[in-house]
Amino acid sequence: MNATRLVTLDDAPALAELQRANRDFLAPWDPARNENWFTVEGQRAVTRTALAEYDQGRCLPHVILDQAGHVAGRITLSGIVRGAFQSCAVGFWLDEAHGGRGLASTAVRHIIQVAFGELGLHRIQAETLPHNVRSQRVLERTGFTRFGMAPAYLKIAGRWQDHVMWQLLIPAGT
Repeated sequence: MNATRLVTLDDAPALAELQRANRDFLAPWDPARNENWFTVEGQRAVTRTALAEYDQGRCLPHVILDQAGHVAGRITLSGIVRGAFQSCAVGFWLDEAHGGRGLASTAVRHIIQVAFGELGLHRIQAETLPHNVRSQRVLERTGFTRFGMAPAYLKIAGRWQDHVMWQLLIPAGT
């Protein structure tokens, strides 16, 4: 069984339920969300937008699957740039109840294979808040290296916050 798969509109109920269940857990790491975000219609709209960007080759929106094949989170390659850059960013979140089981690391490893294999990209970037140790461990375990700090990089939890910058380059000779 795959660790991830392309998100579908049928995933909206599961994603809405996960967002509601993890509202407090994810709040410190997410942009401020309006109430619609936590509804099936809100998740359907987010998914529809992500799939439109996927159709244009600008992102790869996947869900993370648990061992039983149920949706346990999201992982997305976004900002896909072709030409001389051949790069993207990866972002992911996982249901708190599924944490500590290796699902996030497995999902990141899978999406790396897709990025460097199917998509033929050269570089994947990730950003974490300096105190997001769990995500940093996932990135380190999957081969990412820290390459800098971006001041006031993203507006997270209602305020502009610094982010640690990570990258992974396709292995030499590939």
